Amino acid sequence: MNHFTGNKSKHPILTFILPPALLLLLLIILLSARSCSLHQPSASSQSAVSESAKEKDSDYIQWVDFKITAEAMTDALHYDVRSYENSPHYNWIDLLAWLGARYGGDFSQYQKSDMDTLVQTLADGASLEDLVQDMKYYPYYREAYEAVLGGMVGVYEIQIPDETTQEPIWVTKYGLKAFSPIALYFPYQHYDDFGASRSYGFKREHLGHDLMGQVGTPIIAVESGYVEAIGWNQYGGWRLGIRSFDRKRYYYYAHLRKNYPYHKSLEQGSYVQAGDVIGYLGRTGYSRTENTNNIEEPHLHFGLQLIFDESQKDGNNEIWIDCYELTKFLYANRSETIRDPETKEYYRVWQMKDPVIPDGATPQSISHP
Repeated sequence: MNHFTGNKSKHPILTFILPPALLLLLLIILLSARSCSLHQPSASSQSAVSESAKEKDSDYIQWVDFKITAEAMTDALHYDVRSYENSPHYNWIDLLAWLGARYGGDFSQYQKSDMDTLVQTLADGASLEDLVQDMKYYPYYREAYEAVLGGMVGVYEIQIPDETTQEPIWVTKYGLKAFSPIALYFPYQHYDDFGASRSYGFKREHLGHDLMGQVGTPIIAVESGYVEAIGWNQYGGWRLGIRSFDRKRYYYYAHLRKNYPYHKSLEQGSYVQAGDVIGYLGRTGYSRTENTNNIEEPHLHFGLQLIFDESQKDGNNEIWIDCYELTKFLYANRSETIRDPETKEYYRVWQMKDPVIPDGATPQSISHP
């Protein structure tokens, strides 16, 4: 028998009359619930909020798969430098972005003849705007590659040895002003290890590039910037985080030397110029205890994070790129260093003046520690 039908006398619990006070209480509850529902977004308004969030997310790049080869970067740079102050001037990032849009970002199919043809077309009078008009993804590659390479080429002053006296003289140059992260004359080995498995702490991917070398090898600032992070990290050991002045790049140098990881001139907020000595190669890390050597093979962990929106700096939306080809490219510009025999600290030999540094920076030399 259905319990909700039949002889009511057998089911008194279903036939009682509610007292007036209880009826009033139920009425108040129902009215309150209805009032709350009037303040909740409708299905259509929730959808609009969701779409708005999506639009906000799409305002900045969420991922970059950087696959430009060292050869392509070198060829593009040569065209840029040789055409500087001429018309047309071939911006190296424009050239690489055009090729990126053509290759779908995969430079394994790069041929120098493709870049030569592009440059010749521009030399013959074609405009870049016309050439990219039907390239749907050119704007993406242009912005992405600018984020990676934007601080590496420009005008700067640097010392060179006088041909007669070998004394330092200042010259103004246009060209590559970024440096290899390993000082000149110091050997190292490396291979493309981006994305390799790591298990300390938790299973994860390796989001950097390892350069194997000798403990104490001077580590060089790749680009001018300011020290955003300095100190111990259980994964990276003694590490430095240097932010570019346009705030788009965060350079991460980790596993620095035990007992003396950093150049003594550095502290939080310090300005550094590209080519400065910033620390020393070691094997610290993989420990919650500071100053612990737990890395088997001495090496520099070099990482480059891209930041299109400040929300990407920390958390699940971080963008780290493969630096293997970039490191090969930067090998052409290595900073020469000299060791102070008294303090055993290394300094750069040839000073530089990078105009991107606000109010300049203190020269890093033995005479100006």
